[in-house]
Amino acid sequence: MKRNLFWMALLALVILHHDWWFWDDGRLLFGFLPIGLGYHALISLAAAALWAWAAFSALSEYFTDDEPSELAATDKGM
Repeated sequence: MKRNLFWMALLALVILHHDWWFWDDGRLLFGFLPIGLGYHALISLAAAALWAWAAFSALSEYFTDDEPSELAATDKGM
């Protein structure tokens, strides 16, 4: 299920990356930022979040603390 959700989110980002709807729009966000640039900034943040989700999902066994590390075992003796 998580894999399907990841691939669907990736496909959505690929499709949304091609923003033909803001191509000729001259509006500004916050008075200085072109709307197309702001849109791509949000797409970039979404892509970074998706990449982080993929990395943490793929490497989840390295982020769990099932076995105490050697450093934790030596700290208990002090």
